Order: sequence, then C-alpha cells, then structure tokens
Amino acid sequence: MILKRKIYDKMLTLKNTLNGQKALLIEGARRIGKSTICEEFGKNEYKSYILIDFAKCPDEVKGYFQSQMNDLDTFFMLLSAYYGVKLYERESLIIFDEVQRFPKARECVKYLVADGRYDYIETGSLISLRENVKDIVIPSEERHLKMSPLDFEEFCGALGEEPIIDYIRKCFADKIPLETQLHYKAMLLFKQYLLVGGMPQSVIAFVESRKDFDQADVEKRDILSLYRSDIMKIDAKYRSKVLTIFDQIPGLLSQHEKRVVFKDVSSGSTADQYEDTFFWLSDSMIANECFLCSDPNVGLSINESRTYMKCYLGDTGLLVSHAFDENELLENEVYKQILGDKLNMNEGMLYENAIAQMLAANGHKLYFYTHYNTEKHRNDIEIDFLLSNNSKLKYRMTPIEVKSGKKYSVESLKRFKEKYKTRIGECYVIHPRNLSFKDDIICIPPYMTICL
Repeated sequence: MILKRKIYDKMLTLKNTLNGQKALLIEGARRIGKSTICEEFGKNEYKSYILIDFAKCPDEVKGYFQSQMNDLDTFFMLLSAYYGVKLYERESLIIFDEVQRFPKARECVKYLVADGRYDYIETGSLISLRENVKDIVIPSEERHLKMSPLDFEEFCGALGEEPIIDYIRKCFADKIPLETQLHYKAMLLFKQYLLVGGMPQSVIAFVESRKDFDQADVEKRDILSLYRSDIMKIDAKYRSKVLTIFDQIPGLLSQHEKRVVFKDVSSGSTADQYEDTFFWLSDSMIANECFLCSDPNVGLSINESRTYMKCYLGDTGLLVSHAFDENELLENEVYKQILGDKLNMNEGMLYENAIAQMLAANGHKLYFYTHYNTEKHRNDIEIDFLLSNNSKLKYRMTPIEVKSGKKYSVESLKRFKEKYKTRIGECYVIHPRNLSFKDDIICIPPYMTICL
C-alpha cells in the first residue's frame, strides 16, 4: 500500500526550482517513511535512481566517498556498477539514506552538487547532533525539508476519506458548524487518528486489517523498541537522561499542568542538566517541545523560557502504545473509552498531544503561557498553546485552550485576552463539540486544528 504524502509535492516543487543547485535534505524521525517517499520520487520523476542506505551500506561503497572525490568519473562508474543502475546526466537521482550514519557522504555533497551531473536527496534524523557533524564541514549546498508522521489529512486520505477534508476547511472558513452527521463522522476519524497515529506502518496495518487497532499496536510497539535501541547507542554522557525522559513522557502528560518539573524527574535536578537530553529528543523528532513564553509579544521565541517546558511525543498513536501495555489497552477498555467519548484524565493527555502534533505538522513552533497569582497562590491563567502570525508590522498572537471534556470554563482565556488585548487576534477553544461561539471565542472541534 502506497500512502499519499504532502511532502511529495514539496519535493517536486523544489526539484524544479533548485534545478540541481542544491541537494534536498529530508529530516524526520525513524520509520516515518523518508526512504519510501524518496524511492517513489526517484521512480516517478527520474529516468533512474540509486539509493545508498548508510544503515547497512558496505565499507566498499563508503570507501568510494573517501578515495574517489578527486575523480568523479570513476566515483560514478563504481556506484553505477555496484548498484547495477545506469546513470543519465540530469535525469538520474542519487539518494543518501540515513546519511547521519556516514557524515563523510554528507560532506561530499558540496563537490557532487558542484559537478552538476545528477540530483541528490539526503535523508536523516539527528542531523545536527554533535557526534554526527563534529568531523565534517557541513555543506551549504543543502535545502532542508522536515517530514512528520502522517497528519490528520493524510490519515483521512489513507482511509479513503479525502472529500471530508475540503468540507471541514470550507466550514472553518465560513465559521459554520458541520452538518451533524458529518461532524460525528469527522470526530470518529479524529478518534481513530488518536489511537492509530501517523506512523506509516501503523496506518497501513490498520487499513489492511480492516481497522484492527491491535494490528496497528503491534507495529507501534516495534517502532518504540527501535527508538529505545537508538537511545541505547547514543553518547553515554546523556543516554540515561534521554531514556528517563522518554519513559516518563506519558506520566508527565498525565499531570494537570503537563509541565516537566525537573526536580520530580530526578531529585535535585535542574533544567540546564537536561539541555542535551531535550536537544536529542527534539533533533531526532521523537518529541515535540513546547516552551513557556513569559511575555507574549512580537516574536514568541524572544521571550521563551527553556526552564519551563512540556514534552509531547511526536506521534499520538505511539503515545497510546507507550502509555499502556497490551493488557492495559484491553483491560482499561482504552479503545472503547476514546471511541465512546468517555475520556478520563489519563486518556485526556492523548487529546492535547494530538493537537500539539497537528500544530507542529502545520509548521508551528509550540509555546504555552501561565500566570501565577501571588494573592491566590496558584496559576490563574493557563494557555495551552500560543501561535503567532509572524507579521513584522501587524503582529497578532492566537491563544488556544484544549478541552477534552464537553463541560469546561473559558475564564482563563478571557483573563488572558483582557491582559494582552492589543496583541491578540482570534481566540480558540478546541473541544469535542461542533463549531460554536462563546462571546468572541471560537470553539472548534479538534479536526479543525488542520485549519490553524
């Protein structure tokens, strides 16, 4: 089963605009389909292609990059002979898969692009991690493109439900609710997305098994095992801390505020001791970081605080399998509860994680906001996500609160709006109900997050 991915069109546009002047570097977590999409691209858009997988590439091929860069005619001849593929000038693609495993090949991109004979695509995770770049000159001849797990639109496409996406977008643009039965259908699709996630193997297993959640779960557990294996291979300086945070993500997200409290992670710990830990999780794209913005203003990143943060798993389907073992999924009736709108506190974390995943897939950096009231001795304003329109002249920010239950208060959002009214555009509550309004707050169902 071939999944339709949005990144394909972006790759095609860059192929035509870059015209061989730069290599395309696709970054993303393990097992999100980078190799598959590159092979499909090579088959469809070129006369021939070679895929060099540096995860299992023999030393013989690696040696070409070390001994033949001064004789590219011989270099290409050896590659062509080894892989049994004829190369055609300006009509062939060479793919460097998992290029972080062999940084020397990445360094050679500078010379290969300058040669101009062929196009190049690199794929990798942990592209900027120190041990993967310390001995090379990073080429400037790269155009970076981030790839995520399947987003909600791609998931609907895999299930043959593409038409409903256009209807959702139209209703959002017109600020009207969906027809009731179509709202229920869109919500059912969203709940399936919560449980299955967007990892390609999980989605394919779900579709091909005629929507068997257990089959999708098997694939997700294999991916989680792979991630743990990757963590065990990293620098010993921060290996144990990465593993600790990775294992604790479900527990952190099940708390009311969902913030990482470092002294609770390990007695006496501070944020700066975990800097490399979160850099690794973010750079591997296993996790989506969300930082506190202490003074929401022009450029949210200017006022970000890295002492206070949330850590969401990059794929909500993986979070389901990470949070519950196989027996717990069945004994706690997790599938039944989510499909039947009977979320409790623990499953409620999945809702917010999915919104974080959808916002990140739309290219948003994630920020949140809290205000501590010294008189009340508690936070009296909590905003789950802050988005910026990135305008230099007419800056506006969009506060978002996520409510997994159907009964909730918007007092926190109202206080935030009053405090920062000159800087705010639209305000949103994301809730399980159809689109509605509370005063001037727009309440949208979670599937409409794709429109933000």
